[in-house]
Amino acid sequence: MTSIWDLANAQLRDLAVYEPGKPIEETARELDVDPAQIIKLASNENPLGPSPKAVEAMRAALGTAQLYPDGGAFYLRNAIAERVGFARENIILGNGSNEVIEFLCHVFLRAGDDIVTSQYAFIAYKIIATVFGARTIEIATREFEQDLDAMLAAITPKTRLIFIANPNNPTGVISDQRKIDMYMSRVPENIVTVFDEAYFEFIDRPPDTLRYVREGRNVVVLRTFSKIHGLAGLRVGYGIAPNELIKVLQKAREPFNVNSIAQTGALAALADVEHQRLTKRVVDEGRAYLEREFTAMKLRFVPAVANFIMIHVGDGARVFKEMLARKVIVRPLKGYGLAEWLRISVGTMEQNKKCIAALKEVLSK
Repeated sequence: MTSIWDLANAQLRDLAVYEPGKPIEETARELDVDPAQIIKLASNENPLGPSPKAVEAMRAALGTAQLYPDGGAFYLRNAIAERVGFARENIILGNGSNEVIEFLCHVFLRAGDDIVTSQYAFIAYKIIATVFGARTIEIATREFEQDLDAMLAAITPKTRLIFIANPNNPTGVISDQRKIDMYMSRVPENIVTVFDEAYFEFIDRPPDTLRYVREGRNVVVLRTFSKIHGLAGLRVGYGIAPNELIKVLQKAREPFNVNSIAQTGALAALADVEHQRLTKRVVDEGRAYLEREFTAMKLRFVPAVANFIMIHVGDGARVFKEMLARKVIVRPLKGYGLAEWLRISVGTMEQNKKCIAALKEVLSK
């Protein structure tokens, strides 16, 4: 009998499936406890939840859920464009920024092409490129920092896209303005560079990658409503790029890819600057607390600038399971080749303290 794998695209056979952070509901079922008792610090979500103004706007929008959404997302794209200093024509929306990555692969990748990215980069780049039959060239890091010079040196005649997550997930390390400027001074014109800036709003002095969009370079800057805006469940992300590049990407976009409730929620969240400021303050304070505690516990960690920290615990799988038994979900990183490490998202201070107490208990065994 013919196997279904004989019919499927060959590159999918050995492709690892992306494994998201363990859900609260699944953990609660396994432990037979109330989901409210579970602390999830695994997926870099907003510890304060969504903007109350966004929640109110979405509730009101439910009354017209029978209508198709605005396919061009006129108001949301206008608001984003105003925030970042561009025109609406420089913005493309995705069902999460992951979908914009798919647009890029649809448009620029053919079977046998290459993408270049860093070791320990967001695994979705490799997964999506593999689906399109492309090869991923992963460049070794230097103390977990992306080596942009080595990425340039790895370019082949088949390289079409270079992905630079800044700051990188899961390591939390950021490439500064000088390194980015040096990279951009040398990258060939026929390659599209993608700066993935999902955690941009958490950074005190972020590098300016939008200057290269203004110059008309082949650059796409990705951002999202999943992190500081607290709307991960809605799946709204966007890309900023020169107008001609956006026109090409729009060819790959399905109509109505961002639903009307999500558009309404994102529009209200973008306007709620106070919620964004409060979130950043809570994250800054929580990250500093966690780093002090890790230092006191003599745990190696990678200093971070976003809303998560990567720490070395020896046996990541064991610590993850034992933390889970104590109703705290963190993120094991074996899938990234970092089996001795965990990634811990910054929560509320109460959640952070419970996480530290559980971690001390687990590591003392």
